[in-house]
Amino acid sequence: MSATSGARYGPLKRGDAARCAELEAQLFPGDDPWPERAFLAELAAKHNHYEAARVGGKLVGYAGIARLGRIRPYEYEIHTIGVDPDYQGQGIGRSLLSRLFEFAAGGPIFLEVRTDNEAAIALYESEGFTRVGVRKRYYRASGADAYTMKRERR
Repeated sequence: MSATSGARYGPLKRGDAARCAELEAQLFPGDDPWPERAFLAELAAKHNHYEAARVGGKLVGYAGIARLGRIRPYEYEIHTIGVDPDYQGQGIGRSLLSRLFEFAAGGPIFLEVRTDNEAAIALYESEGFTRVGVRKRYYRASGADAYTMKRERR
């Protein structure tokens, strides 16, 4: 683990799943937040990679990415990223994102983000993502639209 902005980073663990679900419920109410079992399934999938951010041993952020396809060159898809509201604005989300970039090893990366999530969109655009489409009613529970964004191969 390395320290940045007071947070320490390392792999997300199965024991973190309940805390991730708790944060999801805070961060994404009304958008079908992931339950603990969803995080456990994600962590068990062999082509997924998840990172954690901790402050004083407390999980304050998480992020996950999946490798797509079986043959190189691979593409990647960010599945989720979240930071405890009490720790937002401290660079934790950006640090988690950079760790996902390391896993992707320069391959193209896709993600979906709510069209009204201005803070996340600004972060992604500052890291080289561009909007490539809109997915209508992507968030089924709320009916909110999402942008599909892509970061080209680097």
